[in-house]
Amino acid sequence: MELTLLGTGAPEGLPRPDCPCAACAVSLGGRARAATALLVDGALLLDLTPGAALAAARAGHSLAGVRHVLLTHPHDGPAVELPVGLPAAGRVPDGRELALISGHRVRAVAMDSPGTGYEVTGPDGDRLLYLPPGGATAGTEGNGPQTPYDMVLLDVTGRPDALARLRANGAVGPVTDVIAVHLDHDVPPGPELERQLAAAGARAVPDGTTVVVGDYHAVPDLPRRTLVLGGARSGKSFEAERRLATFPKVLYVATGGSRDGDTEWAVRVSLHRDRRPASWRTVETCELVPLLAKDGPPLLIDCLALWLTDAMDQAGAWDDATWASGGERELRERTAALVAAVRGTRRTVVAVSNEVGSGVVPATASGRRFRDELGRLNASVAGECEQVLLVVAGQALTLRGPDIR
Repeated sequence: MELTLLGTGAPEGLPRPDCPCAACAVSLGGRARAATALLVDGALLLDLTPGAALAAARAGHSLAGVRHVLLTHPHDGPAVELPVGLPAAGRVPDGRELALISGHRVRAVAMDSPGTGYEVTGPDGDRLLYLPPGGATAGTEGNGPQTPYDMVLLDVTGRPDALARLRANGAVGPVTDVIAVHLDHDVPPGPELERQLAAAGARAVPDGTTVVVGDYHAVPDLPRRTLVLGGARSGKSFEAERRLATFPKVLYVATGGSRDGDTEWAVRVSLHRDRRPASWRTVETCELVPLLAKDGPPLLIDCLALWLTDAMDQAGAWDDATWASGGERELRERTAALVAAVRGTRRTVVAVSNEVGSGVVPATASGRRFRDELGRLNASVAGECEQVLLVVAGQALTLRGPDIR
C-alpha cells in the first residue's frame, strides 16, 4: 500500500488560528501541519479535512480515484465542503468490515473515546492501523495477542499509553513503523519533537509525505541504560517517565520510601504515583542490585541521590569517627556493587539523579561529604550508561550517547 499523509496535525491544525504560543509561532512553512488526513492508494481517504484536494495536488496526487471517504472522529465547527466527485463521508460501525472494489479491506476498531479506528489491509496483505486523535483501542487490539501491524499511525504525543497498549499485546512489534499524527502545539516542533518521538520508537513526517506500508524504516536504536541528571524541580523525573511512557509493564523503583508524619512528602509521592501509567508497577526499595540482576521489564529508578542517602545512613557516613573507622570503606563497597550491577544488567534502565556542583557549597562537613559522594556516584553510573542527559528548565540536553534526532 502507498500512503500519502495529506496532513499530520491536530484537528485544528498547527499553528492554531490566532494562537500566540511559542510552538505555533515557529510552526510555519515546512513545519506547519494541516489536520490529519490519509490517502490510501489513491482510492481510500481517511478523514476529510479542509483543503484536502489542494493538499493532494501539492503532494502530486489527485482525489479523482477516491471511492470511499471514512471519518474517524466527530468534526467540530462548520461542515467541510465535499470536493466535487468525492463520495459522501461516513463512519463504519465498530467491528464491521468493508471490502472495497480497490481490493482493500477496512475494519472499524472500537476506541476508548469518541471516534473510530480503522484497520486497513491492502491487496498484497500489508496492514495498517489508524487511530483518531486522543484515542486508544478498546477492543481486541488492546487486550488479546495480535499479529504485528506493518504500520501504525496514532496520537503518540497525546496518548502514549495507546502505543504502550498495542506493544503489550504484540500489535506493535520491533519492525512496525510507528508514525505520529494529530500533532498539536503542546509538543515543540523540530529536533525536540524528533527526539521525544525517537525515544518512543516512533517518527513524524511532514505533510505531503508518501510512504509505502511494509517498507522497513529504521528507528534509532534506543539506549538500554540512560542516566537523567538535573537540579531540583528541573523536570528530570518527568523526562525519565516520558522516555518509557509508550512501553508497558515498567517497574518504577522509588528509593525515597515513606516518611512518617511528613504530609508534604506524602503529597509529593502521591502526585508522582498519579501521573504514572496504570500499567506500571511500583516498588519502594533501595535494594537495587538484585533488581538489576534479574530479567524483567524496564526499570525506572528515581532516584540515585535518595539511594545514596540510605547507603550513607547504613554506613554511618554522617559521623566523622564512623566514617574514618570503616564507614567510607563500606560506602565505597556499596556504590561499587551498584555500579557493577548497572554494568552487568540486561534490562532497560532509566535512572534519575541530582546533578551537583551548581549550587552553594554546603556549610557542614556532612553536607560536603554527601555532595562529593553523589558526584562520584553520578560519574561512575554515567560511565556505564549508553546515554546521559542533563535536564535544565525542562529541556533535555544530551551529554553522552546518541542524540536520537
